[in-house]
Amino acid sequence: MNKPIRRVSVFCLILIMALLLRTNWIQGVQADSYANSPYNDRVKYDRYAYPRGNIIVGGQPVTQSNFVNGYRYKYKTGWTDGAMYAPVTGYSSQAYGSNQLEQLEDPILSGTDDRLFFRNTLDMLTGKQKQGGDVVTTINAKAQKAAFDGLGDKKGAAVAIDPRTGAILALVSTPSYDPSTIAGTTDDTAWKSLNADPNQPMLNRALRQTYPPGSTFKLVTAATAFETGKFQSPDDQTDTPQTYTLPGTNTQLNNDSPDEPCTNATLKDALAISCNTVFGKIGAELGSQKLLAQADKFGFNNTVDTPIRSAPSVFPNNSSPDGTAMDAIGQHNTAATPLQMAMVAAAIANNGKLMQPYLVDEERSANSTTISKHTEHEMDQAISPATAQKLQQMMVAVVQDGTGKKAQINGVEVGGKTGTAQHGQGNSGLPFAWFVSYAKVGDNAPVAVAVVVEDGAASSNEISGGSIAAPIAKSVMQAVIGQ
Repeated sequence: MNKPIRRVSVFCLILIMALLLRTNWIQGVQADSYANSPYNDRVKYDRYAYPRGNIIVGGQPVTQSNFVNGYRYKYKTGWTDGAMYAPVTGYSSQAYGSNQLEQLEDPILSGTDDRLFFRNTLDMLTGKQKQGGDVVTTINAKAQKAAFDGLGDKKGAAVAIDPRTGAILALVSTPSYDPSTIAGTTDDTAWKSLNADPNQPMLNRALRQTYPPGSTFKLVTAATAFETGKFQSPDDQTDTPQTYTLPGTNTQLNNDSPDEPCTNATLKDALAISCNTVFGKIGAELGSQKLLAQADKFGFNNTVDTPIRSAPSVFPNNSSPDGTAMDAIGQHNTAATPLQMAMVAAAIANNGKLMQPYLVDEERSANSTTISKHTEHEMDQAISPATAQKLQQMMVAVVQDGTGKKAQINGVEVGGKTGTAQHGQGNSGLPFAWFVSYAKVGDNAPVAVAVVVEDGAASSNEISGGSIAAPIAKSVMQAVIGQ
């Protein structure tokens, strides 16, 4: 072989080797990155080439895969009562991706989860069509409907939890939207309209929006007072003036009405009629660090994965003494999600034990074989059982004799706390109406609820947690306990 031919042969061999190396590099090392690339439309087409699994509520699917036999997409996701369940399911769209459970549980729903490998292989060998698995939620269908109907056209949110396990029984945010309107690819009018809507129907207010919790936070302040030994009994009398001057200022903290008997009131009476002066003064005397430590034990200043991640609720660590007094009554820089305040009520109802909130009970294959089952997890012993029982007494007094009478249920022990939270520049915005509660049947507390309504009346003096939010919470509790 002459020299030029030999050089060409060697060069060709090098090219072949480079091609083989590159092919193996792409197939063996970069395959996953190419497969998962957002620019790889084939992955999107494949996800909708076969039936997607369903999200289950109360044994019934609230989603379904509809055969459309399109040019690129063979199936499209549909929803039953889409607006009611949107804060739980999220959306699954061929054009806009997915969120919430549709995104977080996508490996099961789409059938690509490694745990489904054997099932998928068997289906391939037998010629059976591939199909995604199902996700079984903890949602109680009756409680969800009660919360959704109760909120109606109001802007707000409701969360119900089983205090014993942490199972989320209801998760509602209003106004809402129907995910089926954005499931396809042909028209972007609905997507643009939803994102342009100033009422933010796609915002999950139950998990992702924080509000000043108002007087519902007085439960945390009272818990701190008991846990630190400042007070021993709900019947302990407080040293409180009718009008309290915030520390280091000339600013007066008043109660809702000058006629309220808050002067030197007992803790139980002060919670029942929601005395700002009592709990503001207690908060300032306890100090921000003690309040912060207790708030953290209830879950403040941390995200909660349900598995949908919540926004962190906030109790500040750097307030001045006058700011701490306002923080202690749920104003100033204190902010909480509805989930967080439901967790506070749940821990109190469960004798101080705070369970991890969760939405997914089981993951199943297409043939209903259980792939995973949730294991209950204790987040913290937020307060002692003794403190929890004291707070339960105080919350029962709120419902029996105080501001929460509209939450009463015949033959059932109901404990609650109302809240009306100021907000806006100079407190000019319509107050938020809050109610947190639990219902106890015998020795069991199967449900704790938090409801917030952003704008429940035409003028601020008509808004109160007791008149607007408490009836919604009552209907949710009745749905859970079967009354």
